Amino acid sequence: MSTDKLIALLRANGQEHLLAFWDKLDAAEQGALAGQIEAIDFPLIRKLYAQRDHQAGMGELAARAEPPPAFRLNSDSNPFSAQQARDRGVQALRAGELGVILTAGGQGTRLGFHRPKGMYPIGPLSKKSLFQIHVEKIVAAARRYSVRIPLFIMTSPATHAETEAFFAEHGRFGLPEDDLMLFCQGTMPAVDERTGAVLLAAPSRIALSPDGHGGLLAALLGSGALERIENRKIRHLFYLQVDNPLVDICGPEFVGYHLLSGSEFSSQVVAKRDPLERVGNVVKVDGRLMVIEYSDLPEQAARRRNPDGSLAIWAGSIAVHVIDARLLRRVATQAESLPFHIARKKVPHVDPAGRRVEPSQPNALKFERFIFDLMPMARNAVVVEVDPVRAFSPLKNASGAKGDTPETVRAALIGQYRDWLCRAGVEVADDVAVEISPLYAMDAEELAAKVPRGMRIMEPTYLEV
Repeated sequence: MSTDKLIALLRANGQEHLLAFWDKLDAAEQGALAGQIEAIDFPLIRKLYAQRDHQAGMGELAARAEPPPAFRLNSDSNPFSAQQARDRGVQALRAGELGVILTAGGQGTRLGFHRPKGMYPIGPLSKKSLFQIHVEKIVAAARRYSVRIPLFIMTSPATHAETEAFFAEHGRFGLPEDDLMLFCQGTMPAVDERTGAVLLAAPSRIALSPDGHGGLLAALLGSGALERIENRKIRHLFYLQVDNPLVDICGPEFVGYHLLSGSEFSSQVVAKRDPLERVGNVVKVDGRLMVIEYSDLPEQAARRRNPDGSLAIWAGSIAVHVIDARLLRRVATQAESLPFHIARKKVPHVDPAGRRVEPSQPNALKFERFIFDLMPMARNAVVVEVDPVRAFSPLKNASGAKGDTPETVRAALIGQYRDWLCRAGVEVADDVAVEISPLYAMDAEELAAKVPRGMRIMEPTYLEV
C-alpha cells in the first residue's frame, strides 16, 4: 500500500497519529509498520471501542446462573461409570481418533523468564521443560495405544520462532515430524482507553498482543491446521494450555465421558475452594453451559451458597477440554462466532514526542477471544470434575508469590509421583524428591508393573527409560 493510501486509510478511521514518525523511519521500518496497519480491521476496532461499556451483563447472567450438570468425583449418580468411560476412551484412542491442541503463545515474563513459557525448566529433578513433559506424555500415549497422535501447537508472534527452533534443536522430543505442526495466532492492537486511538509501542511498531486462546479458530483455519486435522481423520481434539504440567493428556476416562455423552465440547473443572478463586466459572444459564470469568462475576453471586452450605457457583474451569473437530469446522467458518472480551490493562507506549511511557495504572483496552465461549454453541456440552491435586497446578507467577509458582508446581509434580510410587508399593522416605518420566510410566498402574517388589527410595530419584 502506498503512503498516500495509508494516509487515506488512517484519516478515514481517525488514526493518523500512527504515521507521526514516518519520515524518521528507514525503509524496512516503514514496510513493517505499513504491514501492521494494513492488517488492522479498523471498523472492528471502532465497534469494539464503542461497545467498551456495554459488554454482556454478567451480573444479570450470574443472577440466573445455576450449577452445571457434571460428572462429579466419587458420585454414584453419574450416568456412566468411570470404568465405562475409560473403556470408551481407550477404544477411541486405539482407533486413532484423537489429536492434541496445545496453546503456547505466552512469554514467561511474570516468571522473570524472558522466553516462551513452554521452555521453562519445571521438572523437579530432570529440569525438563513444560514442552518436553507435555510431548513425552503424547509420545507415551501413542506407544501405549499403537497409534499416531498429532500435536498442534498454537504460538504467538512473540513465541513462534523461538518455539520452532527449540523443538528443532531437541528433535521434537521424540515426536515424529509429521505429527507436529506449529501455527501462529493472530493479534489485536491495544487502544487508548480515553480516545480509542491505537497505541504505538515504538515509533515503528504498533502495540499488538495475541488475540486470546479463542483466536484458535481463525488460526486453525488460516494456517491449514484444520484441513490437516480433517485429512488425518482426527475426530476429537484434546485441548490444554502449556502452563499446567499435571494434565493427563488424552486421559481415556475424560475422553470417554465426552464420547458417551455425545458431546461436542467437554470441560474439566475443579470444585472451587474459595468463592473468589481466580478461575473461570462454569455455569448453566437458560439451559446452556457457559463460562463467566472471575473478573466478570459479581461478588454477591460468587458467594451465593446452597442450603447445605456449598458454593452454588462451584465449578472452576482449568482450561482442559475435548472438542469435536466438526464443531471447530462449523464455527471457524462463521464470522465473529466468538465474542471479544475487553480488558483494561497497563500498556507501555510512546507519546506524541516519541518518548516511552510506562503507565502506573490501566490506560488501554485489549481485545481477546476465549475458547470457552464455544461451550454454549456446542451440542451436549458436559463438565467433568477432577481432583486438583492430581490435575491442576498452573505455572503463572515468580517465586515468592502466594501460589502458582515454580515451587508450588514442582511440589505438585513430586506429590503426584510420590502417590504413584506409594500405590505401587514403593517406600519413599519423607521429604525426598522423586520424578517419573512419562516415557517410563504414564500412571500408577503402569508404574506398578515396572518397579521391583520391596523397592525403597531414600534419596532424590528420577525414574526414566
